[in-house]
Amino acid sequence: MLINLHSNFSLRYGTFSLDELVDRIIAAGYDSAVLTDINNSSGVADFIIKGKDKGLHVLAGMEFRNGDQLLYIAVARNTSGFQEINAFRTEANKLNIRLPERAPEFNEVFIIYPYGSIAVKDLREYEYIGIRPEERNRIVLEPKSHHERYVILAPVTFASGDYMLHRQLRAIDNNILISQLEPEQVASAKEVLIHKNELWELYKELPLLLANTNRLLWQCSFEMDFKQIKNKESFTGDRYADKELLLKYAMEGMERRYGASDMLAQERIKRELEIIEGQYYGAYFLITNDICHHARSRGFHYVGRGSGANSAVAYCLGITDVDPIALHLPFERFLNPKRKNPPDFDIDFCWNERDEIYKYMFTKYPEGHVALMGAMSTFRSRSILRELGKVYGLPKGDIDRLVMEPEHMLNKNEITNTILSVYNRMADFPNQRTIHASGVLISEQPLTCYSALDYPPKGLPTVQYDMYVAEDIGFEKFDILSQRGLGHIKDCRELVRQNKGVIISTDDPKRFFTDPEIVAQLKSANTIGCFYIESPAMRQLLSKLQCDNYLTLVAASSIIRPGVASSGMMAEYIKRHHDPGAVQYPHPVFKEQLEETYGVMVYQEDVMKIANAYGGLDMADADVLRRMMSGKYRHWDEVVKIRERFFENCSAKGYEEATSLTIWKQMESFAGFSFNKAHSASFAVESYQSLFLKTYHPLEFMVSVLNNYGGFYNRKVYVTEARRAGANICLPCVNKSVFNTTIYDKDIYLGFDGLLNLEARLARKIPEERIQNGPYTSLDNFVLRTGAWLDQLVVLIRTGAFRFLDAGKKELLWEAHLLLSGSQKEQQKGMVLFESLSRKPVLPQLESSVLEDYYDELELMGFTVSGSMFDLARSPYRGDCRAAELVAFEGKTIRIVGDFVADKTVQTRQKSYMKFGTFFDEEGTFFDTVHFPQTLGHYPLRGAGLYLLEGKVVLDFGYPALEIFRCAKMPLKADPRSE
Repeated sequence: MLINLHSNFSLRYGTFSLDELVDRIIAAGYDSAVLTDINNSSGVADFIIKGKDKGLHVLAGMEFRNGDQLLYIAVARNTSGFQEINAFRTEANKLNIRLPERAPEFNEVFIIYPYGSIAVKDLREYEYIGIRPEERNRIVLEPKSHHERYVILAPVTFASGDYMLHRQLRAIDNNILISQLEPEQVASAKEVLIHKNELWELYKELPLLLANTNRLLWQCSFEMDFKQIKNKESFTGDRYADKELLLKYAMEGMERRYGASDMLAQERIKRELEIIEGQYYGAYFLITNDICHHARSRGFHYVGRGSGANSAVAYCLGITDVDPIALHLPFERFLNPKRKNPPDFDIDFCWNERDEIYKYMFTKYPEGHVALMGAMSTFRSRSILRELGKVYGLPKGDIDRLVMEPEHMLNKNEITNTILSVYNRMADFPNQRTIHASGVLISEQPLTCYSALDYPPKGLPTVQYDMYVAEDIGFEKFDILSQRGLGHIKDCRELVRQNKGVIISTDDPKRFFTDPEIVAQLKSANTIGCFYIESPAMRQLLSKLQCDNYLTLVAASSIIRPGVASSGMMAEYIKRHHDPGAVQYPHPVFKEQLEETYGVMVYQEDVMKIANAYGGLDMADADVLRRMMSGKYRHWDEVVKIRERFFENCSAKGYEEATSLTIWKQMESFAGFSFNKAHSASFAVESYQSLFLKTYHPLEFMVSVLNNYGGFYNRKVYVTEARRAGANICLPCVNKSVFNTTIYDKDIYLGFDGLLNLEARLARKIPEERIQNGPYTSLDNFVLRTGAWLDQLVVLIRTGAFRFLDAGKKELLWEAHLLLSGSQKEQQKGMVLFESLSRKPVLPQLESSVLEDYYDELELMGFTVSGSMFDLARSPYRGDCRAAELVAFEGKTIRIVGDFVADKTVQTRQKSYMKFGTFFDEEGTFFDTVHFPQTLGHYPLRGAGLYLLEGKVVLDFGYPALEIFRCAKMPLKADPRSE
């Protein structure tokens, strides 16, 4: 009966979730229904699964619209028809065109037009006209032959009582006030779900429409196979050939990684290959290997991580650099015969090389069989209030108050009450289709078999469903990620070759694990710029652990995560690390399973081990727990059942309830944050590669960090770090600098990309023109060759980019204004005369000061380069001690002056806020501060600047921090430019 259902995947239109829709259809007495969301099929797979589970005859379709104009509704006879519908929508999305008002010719699709949009005589055999309940009287006197082409059209868009929510969504979608909505922009208030008997009663005098509608629906069936893997079935075109090729590659890699005589490795690889073949996973490995091979052929550095690093085959192929045998990583964590959900590889590429990897994948595999993974952004708490506030015309101040102070008395009025009345209903509604951060699908069948494809701004086709639906359908995605840390490594190697004439390699990272110089850097937490181990929290952890080996770094990469830290296990791990002999295990199982981590659950695998060995859960249930922790599991009813089984098993084993509850809470604290061990090991390998470069080639390394636009910190921090490593930091120079930062021996020239007000076009033109035609010889020569405008020339002069000329900045500014004081047209006409100017104006002696230079740099680069913020301080006072001396002042109250680097806000259990701060002292040495709520309120941190900080020095596992009592920004010397 219901051939036109809208869920909330009809974005900013429908108000039913798929679960609600299915339940209400059944409650209303219907046994068949078609989901026809507007211009998309995002919800179809989920709707089919949910509907069939509850015994409904569920079907798929789509409602086609141009803007607010309803054109026609398509209902798929079967899966082939569904593909036709999706292909039609995909082509329109690809070409970005309006849909035709007449549906195209379909083979396995029924089309329903709105009444009045087409004549009965023009209908094709599979086309009908839909008659809404309010249109019944208009057709009563029409010929019976017309009735043969009519069906019941009773659209369902919202539940009774949700019409106002629908109107609010429509106003949000059109970005207008709710009072400005036009009738065509909203659905009829009658598009509610009514009981089947009531619908039949409405059409009882039109029995032919009832018969036509029933006949149409029962001619349709929709059977999608949700068990079969949908990825490309083979890499070579033949599964047996895939098997032989994977065996060949694995054995060649084993000889390279382990040596031909390593029987343990040989046995492990053969066992893995048997499971891979049994799970039809060979093509997935080979495709991933092909992507990595292409990356290597292009000289791209990449990191294979995630649970795929549990595979020795992946290690031998070169997909990962983590040795799972040495780390005792079980392959079954990645792939096992009982695992229901498909695993995938995570491959990190450099941030500016990932697009080429995408290009390779989209070129190699047929069009329509490869696409980006979709994602769905949803309405969240603050966004709901802000969006609704706008459609009711609330001023920004009122919206801010409603968001930040919901209980404020001024929020009690009719409009805000209306907003708050739909707040909970709207929470987590789909809002916009978007793109998954990294996922790519490569399918055997055309992807339009499963949904239409979008073509977002990047231009690459994107499926309309998210990773959870893809998993339900049977897809294993390829995660092609990007990060800047890999750019640091790649660019540093090239800079070392250019600057020192030395070719270095970061391959075979095991050699870095025991290098004494690298060990010393790691132990001292001298890790600024190094991937994953440079943040203040990570440097503190490394120092507290006195981390000096690979396994401890692997553990550190996991316990730094909020799930572990918030459970108190991070502090407990550090304590046990320093005194393993004093460890008291809560149960013998912990010593048996977790002795390597002193009984602390550090990795996802540890939770699985304890859930199995202590709680008696089988590994399948333990895997559900692991997926719950990663935030990738959505069947929460199963988690509840597993919790019950866990405690039942513990009780049956005679364990104390309090102990079991404590252990469960430890496992729960991992939710959404913990790493698997292979993931942590991958991060640790990359950290060692970065640390090798920082240890032996610190200047080139910091230049590469700057040129990849940093990491955790801003540019000032990396420039300071380079200076501490012995570099001579030079301001940009039109005859030395390039677009980004460059290095000549120990001279680091900052690039034009760091000038805040310089146009990117000119920043690139300056070095290009110089390389082609030689150095610039004068200001007018520069203007003639680059076409720089006055405002851009002023920026360059004020940052010292013409300091090679025999003139001060003020003289050059006078000259620039004389050269370019007219309109731009006049400038361009006069450029030919610049080179012939033999006489320059005679200027009086102009005074300049270093302080002016500091303020110019601060304004135009964001930080001082020629000096530091301490040179701008009005007072020479620097405190009672240096940062390096803090340990000697434990328990004492001191003062110290610091240059603000970063801070982190944390909410306490009492719902108040505190901060952790990081500062430089005058020597460029870091130190950390703690700002508790009671002092933070009176003495807040206000961003960049010099602070006088007073507090007590505390040590935590030997690492000093200053618990702040008072702090305030220090006054700076007056800016002489404004005097």
